[in-house]
Amino acid sequence: MSRNISVIAVLKARPGMEDRMRAQARSMAEASLAEPGCLGYRNYVDPEDPRSWVVVEEWTDRAALDAHLASPHLARSLELAGELLAEPPSLRILAEVD
Repeated sequence: MSRNISVIAVLKARPGMEDRMRAQARSMAEASLAEPGCLGYRNYVDPEDPRSWVVVEEWTDRAALDAHLASPHLARSLELAGELLAEPPSLRILAEVD
């Protein structure tokens, strides 16, 4: 039996990259939500620190997440990470408890 998979990514934008980060986050959300198996993809920003972001993704199963990880839009986002991010992202992959 497959279980839903959630991904929590914590991101820190470089100073001055907040607007580009917002545009990239919107683009990723739109493309990811169109993927099979994507149940949700939400971007959050700290209202006290517009450089601090959390992305919460929900997938039907690990296979759907793996397909997302191989997607062209994620590859492009990872290419931009060096420009946009002040540090490597923190990533947690969690399985729903039965």
